Amino acid sequence: MSVAELKKSIEHKMGRSLEALKVDLAKVRTGRAHTGLLDHVQVEYYGSLVPVNQVANITLIDARTIGVQVWEKPMAGKVERAIRDSDLGLNPSSMGELIRVPMPALTEERRRDLTKVVKSEGEAAKIALRNLRRDANTTLKDLLKAKEISEDDERRAQDDIQKLTDRFVAEVDKQLQQKEAELMAV
Repeated sequence: MSVAELKKSIEHKMGRSLEALKVDLAKVRTGRAHTGLLDHVQVEYYGSLVPVNQVANITLIDARTIGVQVWEKPMAGKVERAIRDSDLGLNPSSMGELIRVPMPALTEERRRDLTKVVKSEGEAAKIALRNLRRDANTTLKDLLKAKEISEDDERRAQDDIQKLTDRFVAEVDKQLQQKEAELMAV
């Protein structure tokens, strides 16, 4: 493996770690409604579990209410039950084929709890980035021992990987600040 390939590989893996953080942060509920909130809610459909968005249209009725329009009338009860039983703390109400899912207001205490969750997600992402840096540096040391690169090349590559790590850690911090500001906005 060349140094350039190693850097490219590490940058790609760090990018994936950052994307995983974004997905995890999107699952943390703020006071506003968004259709992506129900993406991981599964409902039984003819014997198999499928995401709600495969059996219904999910729309925003207003800033604090999600509308779920089921395609088949018998599915309304199942979808409503699946949303209620999910870990999101939502209480849907059915109006025929339309299910209204109001977003409960967040209390100050709940906001603080969610902020702690966001910080722990961020810390996990930073740990993943540091582990990738450590693995890259170990690979560089192995290349040096095998005399495939010079000491100067190894030092330069380590500096580049550190700069890459710093850049991604700064991006993680930026994502965390945005999410915390979103959570604390009343």
